[in-house]
Amino acid sequence: MVIMKAMILAAGLGTRLLPLTEKRPKPLFPILGRPLIDILIRRLETAGCEDVIINTHHLAHVIDEFVKAQAYSIPVATRYEPTVLGTGGAIKNVEDFWDDKPFLVVNGDIFTNIDLVKVYRFHLNHKHPVTLVVHDYAQFNHVWVDSSDHISGFGHTAPCPPPALDSAHGTPDLTADAANNRQLAFTGIHVLDPQVLSFIPNGTFCNIIDAYCEMIHQGLTIKGFIARNHYWHDIGTMAGYRAATREALARETFRTVISKVGSDSLVWSNLKGDGSDRTWYRVSTTPTEDNGIPAKGTCPLVPRSGRRVGGRREAVSITSSGKPLLDQSSVILVDHGLPSEGSTCEADAFAAIGRHLHHKGIPVPRIFAYDRPSGLVVLEDLGDLHLQSFVRRAVDTEEVANHYRAVIDLLIAMGVEGAKGFDLSYTYQTPYYDRELILKKESRYFVEAFLNGYLRLKIDFETFGDEFEVLAQRALDHPYTGLLHRDFQSRNILVKDGNYYFIDFQGARLGPLPYDLASLLIDPYVNLPRALQLKLLNYYVKRLSDFIAVDAGEFLDAYTYCAINRNLQILGAFAFLSRVKEKKDFETYIPPAVSSLKARLRGIGQSVCPKLNGIIQSI
Repeated sequence: MVIMKAMILAAGLGTRLLPLTEKRPKPLFPILGRPLIDILIRRLETAGCEDVIINTHHLAHVIDEFVKAQAYSIPVATRYEPTVLGTGGAIKNVEDFWDDKPFLVVNGDIFTNIDLVKVYRFHLNHKHPVTLVVHDYAQFNHVWVDSSDHISGFGHTAPCPPPALDSAHGTPDLTADAANNRQLAFTGIHVLDPQVLSFIPNGTFCNIIDAYCEMIHQGLTIKGFIARNHYWHDIGTMAGYRAATREALARETFRTVISKVGSDSLVWSNLKGDGSDRTWYRVSTTPTEDNGIPAKGTCPLVPRSGRRVGGRREAVSITSSGKPLLDQSSVILVDHGLPSEGSTCEADAFAAIGRHLHHKGIPVPRIFAYDRPSGLVVLEDLGDLHLQSFVRRAVDTEEVANHYRAVIDLLIAMGVEGAKGFDLSYTYQTPYYDRELILKKESRYFVEAFLNGYLRLKIDFETFGDEFEVLAQRALDHPYTGLLHRDFQSRNILVKDGNYYFIDFQGARLGPLPYDLASLLIDPYVNLPRALQLKLLNYYVKRLSDFIAVDAGEFLDAYTYCAINRNLQILGAFAFLSRVKEKKDFETYIPPAVSSLKARLRGIGQSVCPKLNGIIQSI
């Protein structure tokens, strides 16, 4: 432990985070429910800081009120700046706060685990007036560092060596070979000797970097502390803030749920999200050696993209209490985006429904953690192998049928058992698959996205209005209701160690059991032969009768119309994703979906939907 004073710079306007910073200053942005400035102050307490001062300007009273409401073990004061003074001006403005010892200055908008004690001790062990903590961060690499870890300049242009001074001045010669300079990024953490204050003008705006440049010009040395094997996020932008929150939630999950963490680095890999707008990551741990460097053969905290990324609802929910830690090396983190205030959002549904299904024994990934304010969910990693891939590898139709029979058994359990105790507040769109949903999300979607958007036919939805009403009514006119997944297809069924798991269940609601079966059997990703579809349909009806009374004819009739409505939804979705979202892979599956719809409309007879049948058969 060391004894020092510290300053947190917190006067910034936060313009890059508007409109969020209109009512909340940036240092009070929460990370897993805790304001960032509180995290920083607690770290300073632990590091042995004896006194903290915070400069304020934007929404200063909000920061004042927060600090006064806490019970810190050390004095924490604020100093208001009527006019923003810059980093150097802020340090000078609290000159009366400093004593004759080196002091620590930390930006109030960074989230990091850089060891502050190690940094301060490093400063005490050299004779130079400043220690600047720097690291390799490509986006901000604007600090020039020479082969002796001395700061030689700032900016995009390589610095010229400072003029050599004679030995009588007692200052070092910093004429390092310019070829040995490399660029690193300033972390916002530095330790200063009191003599630095003499390089900062009184009562005016000053960037501390300007003072450092003048010191270098006069021959003084600014020492670089090179931070390694750490995480660091600047929350000054929405991207940075969300990356910090992702980092915190992943680490908290590994700490409380998974048996592997400690000081390990985290490796982030972006995953393909298929048709979803959500962002998916696989997060794994990288063990470190005793010297703090990632173990040989591992990667540092850099994702493959090349940039760092770091009913009743709680701000953060970690499902580990009272349970043994799990032995897993990776988890999946899903970023749903910031939720809307008040109403149930997609992330709420994902977490609540996932936990409900897992509690019911339905095979879904375990939900490890959910941070509602950020819309982040951490779940079990079940790999990347889905049913579509298994079907493609199958040697014959009977092997395919065996896979589907096993999935159907689980689907029936989800539909019947999953409906028991299902709280309608879990749902984020509608609690039921009903007439209104069919007409809006399937029929109209088909007309607007596929017929008009994709085929450019310019057809009025009302042209088929009466026929869509018939399709909706006949899909619902039966007693076979249960829990509906709503997007039950081969890419939403993972296969691991011979077991099947259902994913993407956030759209679940109560509805007709035949719908999910239709989604599975007419799935264009697999395009099952019609004969196999009928065989599996009969298998489903037989197995369902073990749970509830089933009239086979009635069920099959409902199935027919559920399949048509699902087919309309598929074509609307594939058209929208390929044309609007420019995810051209989905275009591959439009022809089999069209063929399927043609066959199903012919199957119900020309008289049921003559106008719709006519336009579809002409495609």
